[in-house]
Amino acid sequence: LSLDSAVAEALRVSPLVRQSTEGVREQAALRRASFSLINPGVLVENPGNGFFTVGGQQTFEFPTVYGRQVKLARAQVTLAEQSGTLARNAVRRDARLAYLDLQLAEARLRQLQTQDSLTRGLAAASERLFAAGEVNALQRVSTQAEARQATNRVAQAEADRAAAQRRLALLLNRAAGAPLTTGTDLTRPATTPLLDTLRFVGGSDGVDTTAVSRNPALAVAAEAVRVGELSRRLTRARALPGITLGYLNQGPRDAPFRDKLQGGLSLPLYFWQYRAQNRAAEARLRAAQAGRAATVLDTRREWAQATTDARKFAASLRYYAQTGLPQATTVSRTAQRLFGAGDVSYYILIQSLQQAAQIRSDYLDAVRGYRQALIQLDFLQGQ
Repeated sequence: LSLDSAVAEALRVSPLVRQSTEGVREQAALRRASFSLINPGVLVENPGNGFFTVGGQQTFEFPTVYGRQVKLARAQVTLAEQSGTLARNAVRRDARLAYLDLQLAEARLRQLQTQDSLTRGLAAASERLFAAGEVNALQRVSTQAEARQATNRVAQAEADRAAAQRRLALLLNRAAGAPLTTGTDLTRPATTPLLDTLRFVGGSDGVDTTAVSRNPALAVAAEAVRVGELSRRLTRARALPGITLGYLNQGPRDAPFRDKLQGGLSLPLYFWQYRAQNRAAEARLRAAQAGRAATVLDTRREWAQATTDARKFAASLRYYAQTGLPQATTVSRTAQRLFGAGDVSYYILIQSLQQAAQIRSDYLDAVRGYRQALIQLDFLQGQ
């Protein structure tokens, strides 16, 4: 399974993406109803002349209300679309992190399997040498203990890989226990990711303002402020007088049509309810503005932290690619060669193999930190 196909599949089956899509459809449907009128009234009257007449009334809000309703509905559609972009961005990040976890679990399992194979060979050799009287009981027991520990670490690594497979399978909506495997061997220095990239360079405060400005969370926060402002304007417009038009017959049956028309205004006399609604709208607007400020602050803080991590782990990866991993190979091979020649003891051999294994394990930890930092940077700029 390639990374690109995993991300594409996660986007296709994600309930979060489906939820955001339906949210856009909901707001689009509501936008078509943004020019809404109060239901008309139908009246049956008896003017007192022995007959009944039918009339009607229609009340209109102040014309400004309808224009602001349309603008607010459009802004809410845009907000839903921006929220959908944010949801897809989060799903991409989660899929990449789950894929990375599986990559690292596979790489760590391969490392431990190699270590297990080597220590089991040494344990078998120690049995033969003990039988021949060439090693003592302590060396024999120590070698066997190391071999059992290596086997136990392999079992733990297999469980970690299975757990990583389950997490990725859940994101892809696949059956539990699906035998997923990745396409990259992270144990090879040649695949060390993007050691020479500088796309995480920021300004004097460690923040790339241009990249951060593309963060979907910022777009959502800014659009929420715009929705809050339009909502406040609409609330104020609804405090304006309305217009009432009607057709009523209070005279004789044959009265002229012009004498049957009426018109008037609906007066906002209950001012306290409009005042309360306006205060609520202003509070929502202030909350949206505070939310935008908090989002900006969090984004800049997370960007600075991610760039720091990226630089730190990039330096570690350069060390491992240039020095650490070659030294681990040299230590392991040299210790085995010298032990075979009888120049070092079992203790030196085991210690050297453990040191080489620890270097390779630390290398994978550095790969994890570096890749996670880059995934976070991509997430923060909506990629």
